Amino acid sequence: MSSITSATRQAAASVGDEYIAFRVGAQEFCVDIMLVREIRGWTPATVLPHAPPYVRGVINLRGSVLPIVDLAQRLSFARTEATQRHVIIVVQVGAQIVGLLVDSVSEILNHSAEAIQPMPEVATESVKCFVRGMLAVDGRMIGLIKLDAMLPPTAEAAP
Repeated sequence: MSSITSATRQAAASVGDEYIAFRVGAQEFCVDIMLVREIRGWTPATVLPHAPPYVRGVINLRGSVLPIVDLAQRLSFARTEATQRHVIIVVQVGAQIVGLLVDSVSEILNHSAEAIQPMPEVATESVKCFVRGMLAVDGRMIGLIKLDAMLPPTAEAAP
């Protein structure tokens, strides 16, 4: 679909904190745009044996093996029945690159770090594990995803 270029990243750094907002079911979430490498259409994944249920499998991304995480399932929602309308957000956290299967990308948000509201005390620890905070945007609440918590464990970290 589209690539996030280094020029786009540099421009984003000069105007403040930007986030890519997307839908997972009826919920809206976002991630830091600086961690997004590209957004692409859904490609069926090759299933991996003994992978966690939220790992849909792997795809070939220009010669590299890219694991695909079903973000809905990772967040304990129903498994995504992926169609051509779904998208994969390719993100990089540290040395790990992963594709996040989401329903759609909705917009780019420009907010300061101070605009991120902490999770309410009524939120369970499992919610706080995956969502760093909330952004109030035009009457909507958008959860800011902790990407490092979403990613499957690396081979070194796995038992």
